[in-house]
Amino acid sequence: MSNRVGIAGTGLIARQVARCVSMARTGLELTRVLTRRPLDSVEGMDSALLTNDLDDLLERCDIVFECTGDAIHGTEVVDRALSAGRRVVTMNSELHVTTGSAFVGRGYFTESAGDQPGCFAELRAEAEEMGFDVRAFVNIKGFLNLDPPESDMRYWSEKQELALEQTVSFTDGTKIQIEQAFVANGLGADLLQEGLVGGDVVDIADTDYLGDAAVERGRPVSDYVVCPSAPPGVLVLASHEVGDALVGYRAYSRIKTRAGKYFVLVRPFHLCALEVVKSLHAAQQGRPILLDNGKTPRYGVAAVAKRAVAAGQPVSHALGSFEFRGTAVSIAERPDHVPICLIRNARFVREVAPGQMVTFGDVELPESKALDFYRAIRQRVLRAAAAA
Repeated sequence: MSNRVGIAGTGLIARQVARCVSMARTGLELTRVLTRRPLDSVEGMDSALLTNDLDDLLERCDIVFECTGDAIHGTEVVDRALSAGRRVVTMNSELHVTTGSAFVGRGYFTESAGDQPGCFAELRAEAEEMGFDVRAFVNIKGFLNLDPPESDMRYWSEKQELALEQTVSFTDGTKIQIEQAFVANGLGADLLQEGLVGGDVVDIADTDYLGDAAVERGRPVSDYVVCPSAPPGVLVLASHEVGDALVGYRAYSRIKTRAGKYFVLVRPFHLCALEVVKSLHAAQQGRPILLDNGKTPRYGVAAVAKRAVAAGQPVSHALGSFEFRGTAVSIAERPDHVPICLIRNARFVREVAPGQMVTFGDVELPESKALDFYRAIRQRVLRAAAAA
């Protein structure tokens, strides 16, 4: 049984996973860690394992854990890893919702347990095994600010030891748009509207409206709520033929929505890096994948300007920036939108107003494998929509 693990990335998640994999009881061996940084600048990793050479990583591992945090670089890593016959586990919703569909069916390729999308996949599997019909996948946010001040973001970035880009994308809602689009694609749910519905609620029981919307559509929905009192996890709203018939049974009624229509099944935590070993073991044993974006996704995440962008203006990155945020869209209905994760080292050729969605005519993007893969995915989506 293959037990050699290589990690692509040296950020917070990668450092924690490296330590978890190296624990004797996992039965896994960490053999290489790929980084784009100068090797002598990386802290918190065994320097003997570090490499800047992707081929070196692939030659020395059987399973690749990709957590680069960059959809463009991550796409290159995943493409090369699958071509080399490696099994790939990711913690990178940004990659999945941008280019992940290009890798479906090419080999063992899955999102990991630990982050919200993986938690939804595990919670759905458990619920369905018990006979529940899942109505809604509801992400839980404690706060949201679509245009957070830079000073606040720098403070929280340093306090939580997170990259500034991550801190901004968590706060301005981009991450939750990416996650819920990914969940919709991967778990067969609808988005109720562009940019999601959301909603500020006092309690997670105040979510009947999302269950009702799902029942009206006849399909599960993927969305979120802002609830400061809720735990940092995910929930599904679900119905159960037997459980719903026991109206007065307190063990059931106390975990239902306010109107008593739906069970509120909560996973009150997501442990990110600490859960990755579960998915590495699954890959090692050849168990079914947990979650991917589907071969023909319905939803993507577009870039929307937070403030005016001038023609000729260079943009180092859009995701997690103070100039752009992401919003979930239908690819078929917004075929010209630019995925926010593809705007990196770009130059705008047309002025973009605050609140305006960025289109391919607005910006020059560097050619990349990620851009090529996205173009092919979009073409496949549009062909499928035309044939429907």
